[in-house]
Amino acid sequence: MRARARLLAVVATIAAGAVGIISSTQTWLVATLSDGAREGLLVAGAAALPVLAPLSLAALALGLALTIVGRVLRYVFGALSLAMGGVLAVLTAQVAFAPSASHVGSTVTEATGITGADAVAALVSGITATPWPAITLVGWIVLLGAGALTLATAHTWRGTGRRYRTDAAPAAVAAPSRPHDAIDDWDDLSRGDDPTA
Repeated sequence: MRARARLLAVVATIAAGAVGIISSTQTWLVATLSDGAREGLLVAGAAALPVLAPLSLAALALGLALTIVGRVLRYVFGALSLAMGGVLAVLTAQVAFAPSASHVGSTVTEATGITGADAVAALVSGITATPWPAITLVGWIVLLGAGALTLATAHTWRGTGRRYRTDAAPAAVAAPSRPHDAIDDWDDLSRGDDPTA
């Protein structure tokens, strides 16, 4: 059960981050301008929500780090997952369900050269959302669940740091007294022994 909870939390966190990264390059919004242009401007996720790509990368890294951290950092990372998931869910929901001129502003400015929030808002006659914001919102809900699962089960996860630790050195056995030369020292090193001991 505890191994399953850990695996589920790690995979969900990594998957949410991956969805966010992929989504940041996809078209989230189509902005129609009032200048008579027939084609709408395509607004990528990273343009509609500038924090999308960096926080998605952070979530991905956090999921990968969860596989090796100790108990204290599991709780820290679980709390970070909840915080990032909550912030990203709120911001993504705004784009998905109530897109505004501020979400398309950078793309409109790049295409037309017009700057200023009021001027851009006056130029935009309509904004249509694609399915990508809703898909990404589901990813952030998964990230919230992964954070909650991490916080709830982190104390039951088995530590992974043990495989990287060496056991305590056994009591030193008195070696027969003999003179050491450079070749003997190299042989000791080859066996993993410390020739200076």
